[in-house]
Amino acid sequence: MVGPAVLPTDSPHEDVEELCPCGRSAEGRGELMRRFHLHLVSDATGETCITIARAAAAQFQGVDAVEHLWSLVRTESQLRRVLAHVEAEPGVVMFTLVDPQLQVLLHEECRRIEVPCIPLLDTAISALSAFLGIESRNQPGRQHVMDEAYLKRIEAMNYALAHDDGHSPASLREADIVLVGVSRTSKTPTCFYLANRGLKAANVPMVPGCPLPPELPALKGALVVGLTCHPEHLIDIRRSRMRMIGDVGETAYVDPLQVEKEVRQARRLFAEAAWPVIDVTDRSIEETAAAILQLHDRRA
Repeated sequence: MVGPAVLPTDSPHEDVEELCPCGRSAEGRGELMRRFHLHLVSDATGETCITIARAAAAQFQGVDAVEHLWSLVRTESQLRRVLAHVEAEPGVVMFTLVDPQLQVLLHEECRRIEVPCIPLLDTAISALSAFLGIESRNQPGRQHVMDEAYLKRIEAMNYALAHDDGHSPASLREADIVLVGVSRTSKTPTCFYLANRGLKAANVPMVPGCPLPPELPALKGALVVGLTCHPEHLIDIRRSRMRMIGDVGETAYVDPLQVEKEVRQARRLFAEAAWPVIDVTDRSIEETAAAILQLHDRRA
């Protein structure tokens, strides 16, 4: 069933006049173009739409896109319901529809109501078709088929779950990648990001007074990566975590001297083991994972 997922959810209807009205002239848009409706229309899950749209919007400072995600749009009646919402809250339409008839309808109606309509896959599909000399299938959701790669990702997800936070060290030898680091260096989310790429990723925490599992130094096939972080940044993250769980006391976990000692010892161990090291202080999860994937590809 088609329905909107609007972010942020606290944008009331009466604030619409603050949004950029599409029919306004360019010189009139200058100061008003701060918040705008962004309609993402997809015949599948909409993940491609979201990723591309957010990457594009991120290039504009001070712009807040109010997202409306319309997924699994595969019939004319569904698309017309979406178009009614677009007309009620005009902005920009980006879409990943492969059905030619739905594309034509969307383009025509967007032209009628004077909103920009941007196809996100057409250029790539056309270029591939010209290069390969064959027509595309125009089949929705082809990237989500349950093929061997999909099953490999599921297996990798299960592995990451079973080997989170140092669990099941006996089967670390099955890992493609093992992340080692002190607490709150983004080991767990990075492992799940890597698992979504089909790689079996485990993580091992470095806890003061607790030895690392003996299986770790003996690993042959896995890429072991040390994750580190600037002590001050690490303390901020740990304090935030403690507040989330209702613990506001001062402990060794956030003591500056203790944290600095943890980081220093971790770096020493990484150097002794000759493991590559990634500083996650100013990196997003995606950036950390990208650096790890580069290291993994070089070993392949």
